[in-house]
Amino acid sequence: MTSIEWRRGRVIASLAVLVALLLVFPAVVPNTPGRLGSLLETFLPWLGLTVPVLLVLAALRRSYVALVASLVPVAAWIALFGGLLLPGHEPAGGITAVQHNVSDENPDPAGTARSLAGSRADLIALEELTPSALPAFVAVLAPDYPHHAVRGTVGLWSKYPLSDVRLVDIRPEGIEEGWNRGLRATARTARGEVAVYVAHLPSVRMSPTKGFGSPARDESAVLLGAAIAAERLDRVILLGDLNSTVDDRGLAPVTSRMREPESGFAFSWPAGLPVARIDQIMTRAATVGDVRTLPATGSDHLPIAARIRL
Repeated sequence: MTSIEWRRGRVIASLAVLVALLLVFPAVVPNTPGRLGSLLETFLPWLGLTVPVLLVLAALRRSYVALVASLVPVAAWIALFGGLLLPGHEPAGGITAVQHNVSDENPDPAGTARSLAGSRADLIALEELTPSALPAFVAVLAPDYPHHAVRGTVGLWSKYPLSDVRLVDIRPEGIEEGWNRGLRATARTARGEVAVYVAHLPSVRMSPTKGFGSPARDESAVLLGAAIAAERLDRVILLGDLNSTVDDRGLAPVTSRMREPESGFAFSWPAGLPVARIDQIMTRAATVGDVRTLPATGSDHLPIAARIRL
């Protein structure tokens, strides 16, 4: 290879290496200013879309160096996310959980409740329950889910008896009283007691001046992580709209204490064109199998479901 051939495509090759580095080490992007690191991590799998562009550019430049370098982010993406593409498994002897932000603007709460009941899940966690929509969910779910608990705008419906139900305070500083988005209950399953947490962390907004506005969500994640850390029961199931993906460093106080699903992307938001799974099903001292989305309801989120081995 001549020196001219070697120089051809070096910029493309450098970009390919940079993409691979960002995939493997997203933490190198700082969170100040504008929490750019969290923004990158939230949509990290989509960074793989740069690879086809790099391959086309390498072909146009007729650069073997750029072509080979473009395979590096391919390998990185497969190593990080390839396992999520593999067929999942349904753990034997487990329970099925469904998580859904039903939207406070849902035009058909009864229809949404019927759709969720059709999943035949053992546990159903809901967020953005409004006083006007709550009676519809209670009425429709009652025949199959005789046990339920609601605190503020989050609720849990269960086929198992529930006890020790209490509010989990995940309210960030500066948010008014009455903002209740966390609950904890003990579910008495056939395989023993399990602590079930339902949480809805603060929403994130993009701003030209503040960037990725996640400080309140991050603060709430710290409070939720502390509550889980203090949980007396070994087995814990967390169901909730955490308003980010498991790769986001802002959720580290929670994700560092929990196990994530073994397979499945299950992008849940926005329902019309899902680009991220910000709804989560995670466990402690238990295993989450394949996570999947369920059919759309009247919400801007898709429901997700997973089988859990206790």
